[in-house]
Amino acid sequence: MPEFSVLQWCLMIIAAAGIGISKSGLSGISMVHVLVFAAVFGARDSTGVVLPMLIFGDICAIRAYGQHANWNQVWRMMPPAIIGVIAAWLWMQSLDETIYKPLIGSIILGLTILQIVRLWRSDFQSKIPHAVWFAWMMGLTVGMTTMLANAAGPVFGLYLLALMIPKLEFVGTSAWFFLMLNAFKVPFSWQLGLIDLESLQLNALLCPIIIGGLFFGKAIVKRLPQKTFDSLILAFTAIAAMRLLFG
Repeated sequence: MPEFSVLQWCLMIIAAAGIGISKSGLSGISMVHVLVFAAVFGARDSTGVVLPMLIFGDICAIRAYGQHANWNQVWRMMPPAIIGVIAAWLWMQSLDETIYKPLIGSIILGLTILQIVRLWRSDFQSKIPHAVWFAWMMGLTVGMTTMLANAAGPVFGLYLLALMIPKLEFVGTSAWFFLMLNAFKVPFSWQLGLIDLESLQLNALLCPIIIGGLFFGKAIVKRLPQKTFDSLILAFTAIAAMRLLFG
């Protein structure tokens, strides 16, 4: 395993806790681990380093919230998301990482603005979230962003917010969806050389921190009113998008 400085270890511990918190439902927090691991390993290589930890976090989230999943939304989003993963994998064979970070940030920010407008104007495009084309557009975006940068949590969160999914159902649906999608990504990341034995050793050291972050996030989500929960998701998502655009 590579040698890391004390500062890098501290940042990675914070990022691992952030994975746990994001899996409790505060999906915008996921940008913490995206940015930290990208700084330590590079944006492209970090996607493979983080992936096993995300899967571990998904399993923990299912233990806590899995019974609340909305399976209709899981199955509705899975086909376009899988296509998005495959498209991004093909793109990553030759893609310069300096291009796709601002691209992902632009997509997330645009979707966030759309959702804010919908909250202010309840009559604005009220039928869009239930349209098949909207689910496919969001699913393709989720698939591509999760493969390119493990940054799909905010996108999927926006989709569930648009459907006005209650917070416990929000977390349970996200947990099952991302466990299945992240597991699907493993062979593609391995083929790209983004997962190896050294990265798995690091994962094993940081996974206990994820559990602590999940319990901390669960305590927060339990006490949040639905409106506050929705507002925080939007705020964290907007911040994440801006950081990808200008970071």
